Amino acid sequence: MEEGSPKHLSLPHVGREEVKNFFVINAGVFLLSLGVYFFKFPNNFTTGGVSGLAIILGRLIPSPVLSPATMMSVINIALLVVGFIFLGRGFGFWTAYCSVMFSFETWLFEKVLPMETPFTDQPLLELCFAIMLPAVGSALLFNNNASSGGTDIVAMILKKYTSITDIGKALFVSDGLIALSSCFIFGMRTGLFSLLGLFLKAFVVDSVIESINLCKFFAIVTSKPQEICDYIIQDMNRSSTVIDAMGAYSHAGCKVVLIACRRGEAIRLRQRCKVLDPQCFMFITNTSEIIGKGFRTV
Repeated sequence: MEEGSPKHLSLPHVGREEVKNFFVINAGVFLLSLGVYFFKFPNNFTTGGVSGLAIILGRLIPSPVLSPATMMSVINIALLVVGFIFLGRGFGFWTAYCSVMFSFETWLFEKVLPMETPFTDQPLLELCFAIMLPAVGSALLFNNNASSGGTDIVAMILKKYTSITDIGKALFVSDGLIALSSCFIFGMRTGLFSLLGLFLKAFVVDSVIESINLCKFFAIVTSKPQEICDYIIQDMNRSSTVIDAMGAYSHAGCKVVLIACRRGEAIRLRQRCKVLDPQCFMFITNTSEIIGKGFRTV
C-alpha cells in the first residue's frame, strides 16, 4: 500500500445463519413482551422473574411514574450493570441485547397501547396466553444461546461466585416466593393463578424447545444398504453410518444404516426405504439434541 493512500476497512462477514438468528431472537423478545405486557401486567400474574417482581413493587409503591413496565425496565438495567461489573466479558452480548430490547418494547407498548383492564373477564384464558407467549419467546431465545436477562443474570453471578450447584432450583424457589406473595397482595384467586402459571411455565418452555429441535433418528436393518445410502446422499444431501450386524435367530449377516434427519425428511426416507427394501426393519425415535454438521453446533 502506498504511503498516504486510504486504508480499506473490511467489514465482518455476516452469513445467512447469523441473519436468521438475529430475526429469531428479536421475534422471541417480541413474543415475550407481548405476553408480559398484554396478559401478565393487567391480570397481576406474578409468575416469578423480574416481571413478577415489578408487578408486586408497582402495587406496593403506587406511583403514576413507576408503572410495572417502568419498574421492570429499571430492575433490568440495574441487573445489567451488576452483570457487567461481576461478570465482565463473560457476560453475553445477546443477554444484554435481549434484556434492553425486552424492557424497551414493554415500555413502548405502555406508551402506545395503554392497558387499564384485561382483554377479557376470563382469567384462565388470559393465563394461557400469559404463559404461552413468553414461553415460546423464551424458548426461541434459549435455542439461540440467548436469554432475556433478569434473574438469569443473578444465576450467572451465583454460579461464578458461590458453591451453589443447582442454580435452577434456587431460582425456582425465589420465583415461587414471588408468586406466593401475590396471594397476600392481590388476593387468593390471583395468587393461585400465579402459582399455577409458575408450574406450567417450566413445562411449556421445555416442550417448546424440544418441539423446535425435534428430529428423527433412524436405525434401518437392511440387506440393501447401498441403495438406501445412495438415496440419503443423492436425494437428501445427507450422510449416514453403516455398521455390520447379524440376526440373533437366523445368524444371517445384515447391515444397519444409522441416520438423523428433520421431520419432513423422515417421512420421505421411511417411504423410500420400504420401496427399496420391503423387508427392512426400521427403528425410528424422536430426538431433540443432535450436535454436528447439518444440525446444531456447541
